[in-house]
Amino acid sequence: MEKARLIYHASVATPKGECVVMATEHGVCWTGTPGTPLEEGLAWCRKRIPQAQIEAGIGVAPLQQAIDELQRYIQGEKVQFSCPLDLYGTPFQKLVWQELYKIPYGETRSYAMIARAIGRPQACRAVGAANGANPVAVIVPCHRVIGSSGSLVGYGGGLETKVWLLALERAGMTPLL
Repeated sequence: MEKARLIYHASVATPKGECVVMATEHGVCWTGTPGTPLEEGLAWCRKRIPQAQIEAGIGVAPLQQAIDELQRYIQGEKVQFSCPLDLYGTPFQKLVWQELYKIPYGETRSYAMIARAIGRPQACRAVGAANGANPVAVIVPCHRVIGSSGSLVGYGGGLETKVWLLALERAGMTPLL
């Protein structure tokens, strides 16, 4: 019988609401956008890791590191997240998420640019779908992906949150939006 995996969760306060982070002993597996309720993370974990036991508190090192890095990020510090990740997705999704992770702080890329970077220039819509399925928002910066025209399109946490995150990075301080 397979041993139940432990998933711990904690959160960081932001001006847009709590940012919930969940992690296994291997790494962060889910991060909500600021203001996303804990229940969404619990549902995500139960669907993808049904044998998991979920507990509140910082019980694993990857979660502590992620919380520390997110706190610094929300305070306006230029952070390149380095906390370990424990990602659940298709091989294509993971390929897209690896490319998203490379987008520098304060910069943006279009869906088409991401598609070309992964060697699938015709896969813009599939890149968009993988971007939308990103389980570790902010850490893997899906908010830095924009439309080819430069427009701010789609974001799981809402366009207002996307604008706030991009402004936070560009200003280097917490904006008052």
